[in-house]
Amino acid sequence: MTLQNIKVFPSFGQKKIKLIIMNRLSRIIFPLILFASMTSLSTGQETTRISLSEIYRNRTFMPGMLYGLNSMNDGVHYTVRNKSKIEKYSYRTGEITETLFDAEIFKEITQFSGYSFNDAEDMILLETGQERIYRHSYLAAHYVYDMTTGKLSPVSENGKQQLGTFSPTDPHVAFVRDNNLFIRDFNKSTETQITFDGVRNEVINGAPDWVYEEEFGFSQGFHWSPDGKKIAFYRFDERQVTEFHMTMFGPLYPDSYRFKYPKAGEENSVVSIHVYVMETGEIHLMDTGEETDQYIPRIKWTNDPNTLSIMKLNRLQNQLDILHADASNGKSKVVYREENRYYISEASDNTITYLPDGESFILNSEKDGYFHLYHYNFITGSIRPITSGVFDIHTFLGYDEKNQRLYYTSYEESSIERHIYSIRLDGSKKEKLSTQQGTNQASFSTTFKYYILTHSSANTPPYITLHNQKGKLIRVLEDNEALKSTVEEYGFAKTEFLTVHTKSGQELNAWMIKPVDFDPEKKYPLFMFVYGGPESQNVIDSWGRRTAWFQMLVQQGFIVACVDNRGTNGRGEEFRKATYLTLGKLETIDQVESAKWFGSQDYIDRERIGIFGWSYGGFMTSLCMTKGNGLFKMGIAVAPVTSWRYYDTIYTERFMRTPQENPEGYDENSPINFTDGLQGKFLLIHGSGDDNVHYQNSMDFVEALVQDDKQFEMQFYPNKNHGIYGGNTSFHLYTRMTNFILENL
Repeated sequence: MTLQNIKVFPSFGQKKIKLIIMNRLSRIIFPLILFASMTSLSTGQETTRISLSEIYRNRTFMPGMLYGLNSMNDGVHYTVRNKSKIEKYSYRTGEITETLFDAEIFKEITQFSGYSFNDAEDMILLETGQERIYRHSYLAAHYVYDMTTGKLSPVSENGKQQLGTFSPTDPHVAFVRDNNLFIRDFNKSTETQITFDGVRNEVINGAPDWVYEEEFGFSQGFHWSPDGKKIAFYRFDERQVTEFHMTMFGPLYPDSYRFKYPKAGEENSVVSIHVYVMETGEIHLMDTGEETDQYIPRIKWTNDPNTLSIMKLNRLQNQLDILHADASNGKSKVVYREENRYYISEASDNTITYLPDGESFILNSEKDGYFHLYHYNFITGSIRPITSGVFDIHTFLGYDEKNQRLYYTSYEESSIERHIYSIRLDGSKKEKLSTQQGTNQASFSTTFKYYILTHSSANTPPYITLHNQKGKLIRVLEDNEALKSTVEEYGFAKTEFLTVHTKSGQELNAWMIKPVDFDPEKKYPLFMFVYGGPESQNVIDSWGRRTAWFQMLVQQGFIVACVDNRGTNGRGEEFRKATYLTLGKLETIDQVESAKWFGSQDYIDRERIGIFGWSYGGFMTSLCMTKGNGLFKMGIAVAPVTSWRYYDTIYTERFMRTPQENPEGYDENSPINFTDGLQGKFLLIHGSGDDNVHYQNSMDFVEALVQDDKQFEMQFYPNKNHGIYGGNTSFHLYTRMTNFILENL
């Protein structure tokens, strides 16, 4: 029996009704509730049952947010995208002061997905008709709206563009098309092509290749100099990178989509950095050293418009160099070097902020075992900690030059909470700005006079407020009161945080959701959610995107739990890097021992423990099902990595080195090599169009399972990428998973 064919009866007053269908042969229990509303035993209040249709079709539990928010240069106004309009608001009053753009009055553009201002804020660059390329990148038609004349003009009429970006000084827009870099001059109405060697799957100018975009987290590969006279840009030569192809179904003869994807131990693109000079049309190559088998995760202009800062990593990613290059001739020098016995964590986020003194910058480093902010003088080579302590900085939010104060979020309060702080450049007068327990994020105005705070907790949806720089509340921007009422109406249970003590001596952060009518004298099936990948975190006191689905399972009589194993964030370098060279080994031990710990609790039925994970979590689920000695009665692995030999260079080698250097680390924790140990009911799910974790992972896993004569279930989604969504897909996917859980746990 599936969820679709459950007949719904009207409510029978105060009586709670359950239908339990028992199949004695397979000993399967279906706790299926046959009516739309019920009476809560604990509160006596009527609540409505959560359904998959409400979650994935009606979006009943989606929180309200602010979209397309930009702080304006004056620091006292901000703009928000409201459907077809861009509206200007006052920070002080919270009122709309002006509608800057309304797409409804133009026939060329009826809606838009993104926008940005030029530095003078008298022109708006708009994007419409997005066509997704990879996770971050896309094509779009760009238009420029001149607020002084009311004229709307296309950036180019020669095809869609990528990465349209205003010059900081002139009415120019740079963009990428067909792997080449262009500039549109709106004064002269001309379009100038800067590079000419861009060819698909060969050379890319001004945008990253697949692996840089995915693992270093950026899609824009060019930057205007502060004076608008130069453009620094990446060039990727990917001709030696092996081509991967995916079959895209639909036509009579399916298409083969091909792109360059460097797998662990294989050839990467050769990356070089160039500077285009507007006045002369010359292009200068920046000196990044003789070694080409390396990474350049970031470039940015210093405050000097002739000095380009280049961040460079060796291929092992355990040495970071920051170079300063002379844009006029390409000569460079190393101004900062950092080495790590494991790897440089999250190098893509290790950006630096140059200070107006022209001789120093702020960086985030874990050189003392925790992420902390440092003030580094690149003239004298002196470095001084700004923050310190047994906790990690999570995000550097910005530097207020006028008051010489830094703003950041950190785990100082708790490893499962994030709070906002400010501190002086010399490390004095630290102030905590956030006051509510949970997760806090902030977006500051350009002058740091105001900030917009987004707060949530595991039991409270996002609450968005406006504050002054001292933290004083000015007004509420989005309270999500409607969602709070909905959560109460549907009887959401409380998420509890706890510490799991494992046999191996680990103390692991965890959360758990029990049914509202929890009875400690009863035995409940346990459903565990896992991700567990390096530098990730799922046990965090914040509103989760799967909250409603987990709550639905809790209403069906399950306890849902999640444990952050070794390798995850928030607890310092040694915990974060404990899994180095052996991805999957310690994480599996922690998840198995955590399941045993839960199973030892009086209220858990140790014979009915299930596990589910996606991506790295799918990898973990597969390992738990094959190496867990039958502990898990069922498991669902979605888009799993099944061999790290199949995944990309940057991510995999950061944590594992290459397969040539570390073959045991790759093979001794690959689910493909342990399929003979599979026990319990297993469901494998993948999208055939997954450009990230390739369908190949599941296909080879299936072959190994078949050869070991292991029965399992499969669900595949044609042409769907790593997220497996679009149209009715999410509803179908979660219906399939929910039915599998009900039938097998």
